[in-house]
Amino acid sequence: MARLKIKYKATHTAGGYAYILKYGMMLVSVVLITLFLPKQPRFRYEFEKGKVWMHEDLVAPYNFAILKTQAELEKDRENVLKSVYPIYDHHTEVDDQQLAQFESELPEKWQAARLDTLEEKLSTYTKLGEQILTEIYSRGVIALANKFQQGDQPHYNFTLLTDNVAQQRNTSTVFTRETALEYAKKTIAGRQSIKQKSWLIDALSSYITVNYVFNEQLTAKLEQDALSSISLTRGMVQRGELIVANGMMVNNEIYQKIESLRKAYEEEARIGGNRALVMLGQFLIVGLVVALLFVFIYLFRKDIFYNNRLIFLILIVITGMLLVLSWAINVNLPNLYYIPYCIVPVIIRILFDTRLALNIHLLMVLLAAFFVPNSFEFVFLQFSTGMVAIYSIKTLVKREQFLISSAIILATYLVAYLGMGLMRDGSFSNLYWSNVLPFVFSVLLTLLAYPLIYAFERVFGIISDVTLMELTNSNSKLLRELSYKAPGTFQHSMQVANLAEAAIYKIGGNTLLVRAGALYHDIGKMSNPQYFIENQTKGYNPHDGLSFEQSAQIIISHVVKGVELAKKHQLPEVIIDFIRTHHGTTRVDYFYQSYIKSFPEKLVDEEMFHYPGPIPFSRETAVLMMADSVEAASRSLKEPNAQSINDLVDKIIESKLNQKQLINSNITLKDITQVSEIFKDMLKSIYHVRIDYETGKKAGATQKTGVEAPQHTAS
Repeated sequence: MARLKIKYKATHTAGGYAYILKYGMMLVSVVLITLFLPKQPRFRYEFEKGKVWMHEDLVAPYNFAILKTQAELEKDRENVLKSVYPIYDHHTEVDDQQLAQFESELPEKWQAARLDTLEEKLSTYTKLGEQILTEIYSRGVIALANKFQQGDQPHYNFTLLTDNVAQQRNTSTVFTRETALEYAKKTIAGRQSIKQKSWLIDALSSYITVNYVFNEQLTAKLEQDALSSISLTRGMVQRGELIVANGMMVNNEIYQKIESLRKAYEEEARIGGNRALVMLGQFLIVGLVVALLFVFIYLFRKDIFYNNRLIFLILIVITGMLLVLSWAINVNLPNLYYIPYCIVPVIIRILFDTRLALNIHLLMVLLAAFFVPNSFEFVFLQFSTGMVAIYSIKTLVKREQFLISSAIILATYLVAYLGMGLMRDGSFSNLYWSNVLPFVFSVLLTLLAYPLIYAFERVFGIISDVTLMELTNSNSKLLRELSYKAPGTFQHSMQVANLAEAAIYKIGGNTLLVRAGALYHDIGKMSNPQYFIENQTKGYNPHDGLSFEQSAQIIISHVVKGVELAKKHQLPEVIIDFIRTHHGTTRVDYFYQSYIKSFPEKLVDEEMFHYPGPIPFSRETAVLMMADSVEAASRSLKEPNAQSINDLVDKIIESKLNQKQLINSNITLKDITQVSEIFKDMLKSIYHVRIDYETGKKAGATQKTGVEAPQHTAS
């Protein structure tokens, strides 16, 4: 009695610590989220352009300036930039250098071209060349900038600085290098005294260069100064002035006034609001959201509620995303839609289920709506795309579904953005492709869910459909080894997988999970494959040389060895559960009965003939137990017809019920009946007949031990 009290006390204490840890994690999560959320009070009115004002009349509580719209600011910016003339520096030293070089180098070029043998005088060419260069540099040579050219107008005004003296000019009054060369050609062409026109033009082209140089740094400074002088407001709203009345349409002008009031209010609250009270309000809201989530988990997913490891995982995902959102708001991220909000429902859906993913996403979006601008638009976009993300991966059987899901999410964003834009403005003019980029970026970041899911699986010891797909690949290392060492067991496992998968699909459950469990449930037989009938050759039975106790222990050990092998190869715990439970706590009945008949005078230790268990504790493990026994027994049918198959399946399942092997699994009698019908239909289409062995001491034993023949109670 004392021991029972101590055990109860220890269990009660452990349960108390688990609850303290659970609620402690919840509290820490709420505190962390609250600490990092923006702390200014929120404007209490929701409004949209083009919608009816549904609140009471809004009267200005104080004087405030009306902010200009982005379009107005862009227009002002454009006008200001037009008023700023680009600055060009006149490099006067270029003029003198080029003229001096021309005078000094022309005689050498004259001789090199062997023109000194002609009657013409070099001085004539020199004089004309100096006149042309002097004219060109006196007017100036400039390199035009595309930045300042307007449409079809190639010329623009500019400010020329000559020795710090500014002069307003237009590019039409100066040369470019090309027009200067044309001027030189035209001038030379009109001189009859010049016979070597081409030679002189080529010579002059080397001395025509830009002497009006664009001063980019000074121009940029002038532009910046001009832009900084742009007023961000236009007009004032006086205190007591009616901004919008109940039932009025929120047009462009009213919208801008309300938006200006909202920003003025939040700025004033940021400076003078009571941050402690704001934080208290946030703590209450965040706490309520987390509490609602855990009420849902307690009511509908008790398996998660009592698993602190899974609770910790869910809190990490939620807290992490809300901290990212808080960071984005605090640093004034240009667009909050850059944040991959859909990554949360994707991760939760794949690791848990649809209902939990939808519930978490809804609560997170509603919480975020308190802190983001245009909260209704944000909620609609994020909730609709979150639902699409969850629905698009309802059954994850292929890796490319991640890409397909991302494409569907992006399409949903685009449709929603287009619809809301047209509702708000009634025009395509305010829809810009640049506004779509945040959605594209967000969807690309959503693909990070794939590596995150893998990381969560490894850290928290859970399993997703992606991992199950990998495990069900028959080319995996462990299954290849099973097919090589125990080919009969491998074929048996494949048939069990087909039966169990079809049955669980019918009654509802995780088909990928039950298939993976079925493929690995007998891997322990690789240690002694010859002791199991499906791997034996005709005429040889290794059990003949063993005692009944030894034979029973070898058969029973395949469960323990299977668990050890699974852990060695790092199979997930949920797969190992199938290995542990596929025989439950049933008895190796043939060896037990044989022992009693052979040694009636001896006391028998019945535990030596029982599997260690536990019994199945889920629909999937229960279905696998039944499929394993039915498939193995069907192989020993001498005449597999409809009646014999029906009788066999009924007998096997009735045996499991009588031995109370299914009492802990969440499966009903109706489910069991449906499973039985599935087994019968599939076995009738298979008609797989096993070869009978010669009668011997252990012939019946091997039939029972390896594959659970119907005449001996399954395992």
